Amino acid sequence: MIQLILQVFWFFLPAGIANMAPVLFKWVPFLDYPVDFNVKLRNKPLFGRNKTFRGFAASIILAIIIVYIQKTLYARTEYLAFVDYSAVNVLLLGFLMGFGALLGDLVESFFKRRLSIAPGKNWVPFDQIDWILGAVACVYFYVDISWSLVLAAFVIFGLLHPVINLVGYFLHFKKKRF
Repeated sequence: MIQLILQVFWFFLPAGIANMAPVLFKWVPFLDYPVDFNVKLRNKPLFGRNKTFRGFAASIILAIIIVYIQKTLYARTEYLAFVDYSAVNVLLLGFLMGFGALLGDLVESFFKRRLSIAPGKNWVPFDQIDWILGAVACVYFYVDISWSLVLAAFVIFGLLHPVINLVGYFLHFKKKRF
C-alpha cells in the first residue's frame, strides 16, 4: 500500500506541480493574457480571465523540469517509479503532464462558467481531480497507466488538496483557505 502511494505521488508530481504553477507565477506579467482571448459564450466567459498563457507556459516548463529531475534520480528512486524514466523522453512526458494538468483545469473551468460558479470557488470533487484527469488523458497514449493508479491518485490527491490549499493560503499564494 505504501509502495502504491509513493508511486502515485512520484508519477503525478510533474502534473501536480504544473497544477500549482499558475498560482505560483501569477506575479509574472509575461504572457498574462487569457487563453480564451476574452471570448464569451452566452454572455459568460469561455474559461475566464484566470486561465492565461502564462499559466500554461509556467506549468509546462515546471513539469518538464520535474520529469528531468525524476529521470536524473531514476537510478536511486527506481522503487518509486511507475515508469522507466531512463527510457522516457523528458520533453514529451513533461509537456504531456504539464499541458494535461492545465487542460483538465481548463475543461473544468468551462463547465464552472456554464454553471455560473465563480472563479476560485470550490467545486467538489472536480477541483481536486481535474488536473489528474487531464494528465491521464494526455499521457495515456505515451505511458501505460493502470486504472488502479488513477483511482489511487484521485483518493490521495483528493485528500491532500485541502492541505495544499491551506499551505498556499498561509504562504499568501491563495486568497482563500479552501
